[in-house]
Amino acid sequence: MLCIYLKNTNPYFCLAAEEYLLKNFDDDIFLLWQSNNTVVVGKHQNALGEINYRFVRKNNIIVARRISGGGTVFHDPGNVNFSFIKNVKSSAEISFKQFTQPVVEALSKLGITATTSGRNDLLVEGKKISGNAEHIFKNRVLHHGTLLYNSDLKNLGQAIKVVSGRYKSKAVQSNRSEVANISSFLKKEISIREFIQFMIDVQLEKNKNTFYKLNEKEIQKIETLVNDKFKTRKWNFGYSPKYLFKNSIEIEGKKISVELDVKRGLIENCKISGDYFSNKRAKEISVQLKNQWHIFAAIRDVLSTLEVDIADEVIYCFF
Repeated sequence: MLCIYLKNTNPYFCLAAEEYLLKNFDDDIFLLWQSNNTVVVGKHQNALGEINYRFVRKNNIIVARRISGGGTVFHDPGNVNFSFIKNVKSSAEISFKQFTQPVVEALSKLGITATTSGRNDLLVEGKKISGNAEHIFKNRVLHHGTLLYNSDLKNLGQAIKVVSGRYKSKAVQSNRSEVANISSFLKKEISIREFIQFMIDVQLEKNKNTFYKLNEKEIQKIETLVNDKFKTRKWNFGYSPKYLFKNSIEIEGKKISVELDVKRGLIENCKISGDYFSNKRAKEISVQLKNQWHIFAAIRDVLSTLEVDIADEVIYCFF
């Protein structure tokens, strides 16, 4: 097994690296990486329906989509992501426990007793310290998960805090759980760098496992995958299943109600009602928003083009 530690903290690069290693290597792989503040949604989720959009924008938190299913997770420099990529002969060989057990065993060497939950999470004293997901490609499986080491749990909670009922679709929805940091259960304090090195060393102790560093050619191919897929609106927002969005707010005693039909991230139909805009202006905005991306910047640009002087609070009515 090859053991790889990615020093690049760009989440798009790291997610692309997982796909590249899954599809272009023949070796079994153990991968560790960290990233800047990012909300990572599952492949079949509605990205906007899983995040606190106002908080995410205000705090410059990246929104990214991974190739595996499952629910939304939060990455920051205090979180360590692990990935196992393994060749299998049949789907019967694939089980979450096969890949979470090495992590459980490693944590036990630090005096931490971790257990699995019914939702493929790892728990310590009933609190989630790791969320896991899998993706199968031909005869290879990618299993990856988070390891909350000393993450900002307040940021985590705010970034994925959503108001229910606004988005209706067939998208996979996340199950929220009480979370905790691994570091809070340690009897002896160690830095996150020491924790990462420990996790690598545990794997290197096993027979025939070797450390591997990506070469420049491989890095360039991953960067191409980043630009072609992982950082695009088409992947991160356009891959969301079709959804209906409804929301109403009141500003200075005037009401705005918004209904959107969105497909592949683009607004197919828009209906704006209430007394904040005149009927003529509301219809004009609705027409101009058709076929626009359902993201803050696109809606702001449309309103700006129409010379509508509008506060961010009104734009957030669309999310």
